Amino acid sequence: MKSQVLKFNNIIETIYSLPLEDKVEIKTLLEHNIAEARRDEIELNFRKSKAEHKSGKLKFSSRIDELKKML
Repeated sequence: MKSQVLKFNNIIETIYSLPLEDKVEIKTLLEHNIAEARRDEIELNFRKSKAEHKSGKLKFSSRIDELKKML
């Protein structure tokens, strides 16, 4: 774990020492990477929900008392 922290700190120090243009490029790349990862996560959750619905494990209700019981 300590080794990972040191590597992370080294990466951060390296990024901070870069010219502004390079920092902006890294920021853009990270934002795109994060957005893609989030889309993948949403898709996975959708597929899991779809499978649960198909297998009958997913329940729906508009009644508050039933929803509370489901939790």
